[in-house]
This record gives sequence, C-alpha cells and structure tokens, in this order.
Amino acid sequence: MQSKITNSVRWTIADLTIFEGDRANRYEIIDGELFVTRAPDWKHQEVCGRIITRLIFWSDETNLGRAAINPGIIFSESDNVIPDVVWASHERLERLLDDAGHLTAAPELVVEVLSPGKPNERRDREAKLKLYSVRGVLEYWIVNFREQSVEVYRRENAMLKLVATLYSQDEITSPILPGFSCLVSKLF
Repeated sequence: MQSKITNSVRWTIADLTIFEGDRANRYEIIDGELFVTRAPDWKHQEVCGRIITRLIFWSDETNLGRAAINPGIIFSESDNVIPDVVWASHERLERLLDDAGHLTAAPELVVEVLSPGKPNERRDREAKLKLYSVRGVLEYWIVNFREQSVEVYRRENAMLKLVATLYSQDEITSPILPGFSCLVSKLF
C-alpha cells in the first residue's frame, strides 16, 4: 500500500535520514513530495528478476551496457526515486554514477512494475512518467503483471510518449537495445 504525505513541507533527500532503519517501506521524493510504499511483494520481485535477467543476458552478449535492479537515482535534492529496473549504456553510465555509486541522471531505460492500488498506479503513470520525461529517460516501460502487459513509452519531441501496449503474445524490442527481443509472456 502506498500513500502520499501531503502538506506544505517540501521534502529533500536530507529529510530521509529520519526513516533510517525502516526496512518495511520504500521512500521516494518526486518534486518535493514524499511517497511511501511498502516493500514489494513476491510476484512483483519475481517479475523484476525476469526482466533484469533478460537485460543482463542481452547486455553480456552485446557488451553495450549494464542493467541494475532497484538502483537509487538522485536527480536532485527534491527528486530521488528507486526504479525497479534500469539499463544504461557504458558511455552514459560513466557520466551517471557518483563517487558513492549512485545514479545522478537518467539512464536510457527505466522499468517500473506496477504494485497494487490506484495510488501506486498514479505514481508510476503520472508522477514518475513526468519525472522521467523531464529528466531525459529515453524509454520507460510500465509492466502490469496482473494484465500481463507492458506499456512502452519512448522519447519523442523531448517527451516520453506511449508508443505501444504489448501483451503476452507480443515481442518487446527497443531501438536503444539493438537486437534485444523478448516475448512479453517470458516476463511473467
């Protein structure tokens, strides 16, 4: 279950220290608003594992980049999130990582697996879509394991726009991942 704490406070990454030690929740800040989410459930993490496995195998074969699961992205003091899966080219990754190993800018691909509940869906479909669009993500996948679908957003005219909704029988490919192809059903 996810909730958005709303008041006149503009949250920053420094404020998150008050939640240190809380392993039951995930804390993200988007445009100064704090989003609190329970730790993902088994099925959510299983789908993330399937996605990252496909991306790692492809990355190992092509040597074009690297994938990670649940990396923190610190865009700014008031914009920091924990996407489910990301992929970045080697060239981009060199510029993205700070000395502590955190991403500080947009990778090429971000994947969010929907958690149950309308607030979670709104966060991924609205707040995160806007953030990733503004921050320069090239492609964004929203994965819905209940419907067994993947919404693919690609950068067009400096914005992320929905280009396809793929279902189990469809193949997912990407211009930023040359030669990558996966039957959507294999993600579930």
